[in-house]
Amino acid sequence: MTNSKTLNDKVIFFITSNINKYHEAKNLLEKYEMKLSLLRIEIQEIQNDNIKEIAKTSVIETSKKICLPIIVEDSGLFINSLSGFPGPYSDYVQRTIGSKGILKLMEGKKEREAYFQSVIAFKKPNGKLKCFEGRVHGRISEQEQGSFGFGFDPIFEPIGSPGRTLAQMTIEEKNNHSHRAKSLKRYGEWYKSILSRKNRSDKKELNHESCFLTKSKDF
Repeated sequence: MTNSKTLNDKVIFFITSNINKYHEAKNLLEKYEMKLSLLRIEIQEIQNDNIKEIAKTSVIETSKKICLPIIVEDSGLFINSLSGFPGPYSDYVQRTIGSKGILKLMEGKKEREAYFQSVIAFKKPNGKLKCFEGRVHGRISEQEQGSFGFGFDPIFEPIGSPGRTLAQMTIEEKNNHSHRAKSLKRYGEWYKSILSRKNRSDKKELNHESCFLTKSKDF
């Protein structure tokens, strides 16, 4: 098994084969003074209609193989007029029919509302599982636009940026809108609060020891 790292190390391992996801996450979590490292190992994903359950199962099963603090992210695009399709099957659908296939299914549909959902699942060795969710609402564009990003970014216009898809944004801009950014921010804020409480506790212990040593010398 891989050597364990403590929470204090501020090094978290992102289990993914998607380098674009990694770069987005790394860019955002740096603001929380966290170091993110990419770890490419095969994840066994269950077939489930619930993205949260997929992420939870993936991180639990992966944590049995490696003794490191890890995060796993699962996400999906849910389109109202397609009854939530492709949802948890977004990765497979993107690899098979892609954005063009989705636009084909959307031909003639006036209702184009949709949302992206992301779930970050975190687990450290012998620690409890924690999940953080993010969602962004928007609409499916009439055509592909933009060359940045990945997945269905070229056909999704977030509410906060009408007429502009996620693929037309830089990483920094996208992180102001995206579902993944929202779940990562919630994770980063939680993680930073844990470290802050731990640092305060360590300071109290250090002050107590210093006080004890002073008194010992006086005696």
